[in-house]
Amino acid sequence: MQVENITPYGDGSGDKTRQVREMFDNIAPAYDFMNRAMTLGIDRVWRSRAVRLLREEPHDDILDIATGTGDLAIKLARDLDPITVTGVDLSEGMVEIGRQKVEKMGLQEVVTLGIGDCLLLPFTDGAFDAVTCAYGVRNFADLPAGYREMHRVLRPGGTVVILELSTPRSKAVKPFYNLYTRHVIPTVGRMVSKDVRAYSYLPESIAAVPQGDEMVRIMLEAGFSSARAIPLTFGVCTIYVAKK
Repeated sequence: MQVENITPYGDGSGDKTRQVREMFDNIAPAYDFMNRAMTLGIDRVWRSRAVRLLREEPHDDILDIATGTGDLAIKLARDLDPITVTGVDLSEGMVEIGRQKVEKMGLQEVVTLGIGDCLLLPFTDGAFDAVTCAYGVRNFADLPAGYREMHRVLRPGGTVVILELSTPRSKAVKPFYNLYTRHVIPTVGRMVSKDVRAYSYLPESIAAVPQGDEMVRIMLEAGFSSARAIPLTFGVCTIYVAKK
């Protein structure tokens, strides 16, 4: 099944965009804790690796799509010293938590977080040197359209860095991964977030999202001149890098 057809609640109560917004509003208070817990803190390492890929590339103005509670936007601002980091997300609940974190760290002059649809970005063509997205593209209602929007708002020579969860290929790792993602994470997620479906949707969407060469192909078809995949941690996470 295509990832666009995997929805958080799967009950016909609304399109994917609406359901994703509702889900993240529901789990916003538990989101940061669950990110640390379900990755055993390795998500910080993955973000650091993604940010380092932009160090030698133009990065004065960065757009962080599906910014959530702002972890990647904040990391970009602290590590790369850009002029601006703009984060957009569907969920008001997630963005509000992100704004509080930005203010606490005194980064309001650099980081701006707001509400925005990744499929219809409220920015002019060529507005950014770099576009990033962490754990968000599998939530898009139209993945190719999302990449076309990233390409549109990127300046010539700009870079896109996508951080996304993926399925390990190793036969030795897969059984443990399946047990953890299909049973442990949903159980803990239901207890902590109080959302029955959110952390069952997680492994379903990971399994359905295009990965590796297939994801690279979609990025190239969206207009990027080059793209590559970098597997991390036995393949449970992948960074995709593309150039305009």
